Amino acid sequence: MTTTMIEEQKKTPEDDTGAARRPTERVWGEVARASFAILGYVTPAGEPRSSGVLYRTVGRRLYVATDPESWKARHIPLRGEVSVTVPVRRGGLLSLVAPIPPATISFHGTAIVYPPESTLVRSLSKELAPLLPAERRASSCVIEIIPEGAFVTYGVGVSLAKMRDPAVARGRVPM
Repeated sequence: MTTTMIEEQKKTPEDDTGAARRPTERVWGEVARASFAILGYVTPAGEPRSSGVLYRTVGRRLYVATDPESWKARHIPLRGEVSVTVPVRRGGLLSLVAPIPPATISFHGTAIVYPPESTLVRSLSKELAPLLPAERRASSCVIEIIPEGAFVTYGVGVSLAKMRDPAVARGRVPM
């Protein structure tokens, strides 16, 4: 996190819910509220790929349900490393009439792909149910993403006007 962002947070210590704006908790809160992310991984041939995914958080982990035959399910287990970018919608009603780019939260992590019959998949079935139609729940595998390192943010915790200044808008937040 840049010094400027830390100073900005000290000036306004509470968000609109009244909760304290500790950077790590704020970023985790944004990740938990969102449901869409871009998941990056590498194919066996070393080619980068990315996929838009719906996810749910349970604790400080992300879970993605996918078809066992999808590229994600087949390629991720080979290296177990992924990157994730979560777009964070900004601007409220103004975003309906003006092109306002989303803020972003990015991180890397370890990913584990669990087959449909896994006990983890069954134990999380209620939390993950919204990700898939009922007819596909029993046949889907689950990707567990364990974030590592730090969050790299852009535009999180800064006003829309300040998002135009990269030095102010970008930050690193420990997990």
